[in-house]
Amino acid sequence: MSHVTSGGQRGRRQLTSQIKNGLRELHNQLSALNRQVGGQLAIKDADMDCLDLIQRHGPVSPTALARQAGLHPATMTGILDRLERAGWIARERDPADRRAVTVRALPERGGEVFRLFAGMNSAMDTICADYDQQQLELIADFLTKTTAAGLTATRTLTTTGTP
Repeated sequence: MSHVTSGGQRGRRQLTSQIKNGLRELHNQLSALNRQVGGQLAIKDADMDCLDLIQRHGPVSPTALARQAGLHPATMTGILDRLERAGWIARERDPADRRAVTVRALPERGGEVFRLFAGMNSAMDTICADYDQQQLELIADFLTKTTAAGLTATRTLTTTGTP
């Protein structure tokens, strides 16, 4: 019986390793895709990441954006300057606090980004169509938990410098 258990544990470790390696490979492929899209739009990688955060979570304050992106506020200022000059974002006074600034994506430029990601979005729709509702819920849960683990690891390294 212990042979089956140890074999099961070995199989589980192998699957866990396969998942971790798959996530690393996915990261590499998505980074390559983002570099291609950024290159076609003349946007640096970090700028592209920040634009995505602004599009998904904006309007947002520069401080909150820097926190979400894991960047120093001074670095964020340069990124926002470049995105604003290129017509991707607008800085506006916060109506609730006229001293504060919020950043929002300009919707007229969003179509350019969407068009370049259309192939990947279509492929994702096709992949998801192969899974039933319960499987999609499991995958969504896994991705949510994996994202939270990444956020925790990033915050830990940011505050302590060690894992």
